[in-house]
Amino acid sequence: MIDLYTVPTANGQRASIMLEELALPYTVHVIDFKTKQHLSREFLAINPCGMAPAIVDREGPGGKPYAVFETMAIAFYLAEKTGKLMPKDLGARAEVYKWSAMVIADLASAFAGQFYFKIAAPEKNPYAIDLMEGRAKRFLAVLDQRLAASPFIAGQDYTVADVLTYPSATSSASRLDEGIKAFPNLQRWVDKVGLRPAVQRGMKVPA
Repeated sequence: MIDLYTVPTANGQRASIMLEELALPYTVHVIDFKTKQHLSREFLAINPCGMAPAIVDREGPGGKPYAVFETMAIAFYLAEKTGKLMPKDLGARAEVYKWSAMVIADLASAFAGQFYFKIAAPEKNPYAIDLMEGRAKRFLAVLDQRLAASPFIAGQDYTVADVLTYPSATSSASRLDEGIKAFPNLQRWVDKVGLRPAVQRGMKVPA
């Protein structure tokens, strides 16, 4: 059994989609940032950064409870644990590594900045909003070009990279005025991946 500590964000959706895709049993714990639950002693013992999502695998290495934080680390850990959604060939794995890193470090961080400056900030800064949205669109264009030549983000097969990308291309991109209409290859991929039952279930967590 895995304990999932999550929030209703794209990052949280990445973790729950991964768990659903791998058919791993898990219990959902919603972290309330308004009451600063993320800064509690109990949660900081799981993730010292005080961010969600995080997991505790009750049957981790050596059969002991093991905590994992950071979304990409969670996805990679679960893939390695189950032997699924991660290619065995080194070159194919490298494709998963680099596209996953691009999505988390570049695209997701641009959308995070866009959210803070456009939605959360008490005073709106047009320069900062335009900067973050411009970066997000730049990286969406990179994915669109990639998907013009490849059926999935990391190559021929559905992998961890697709799991990590989908919430950015849907939940996060929905905050753009035109969404992903300018990226037809990405839209086609979103439509295809969105039909997966595990993706549909994972996107609804937490309910």
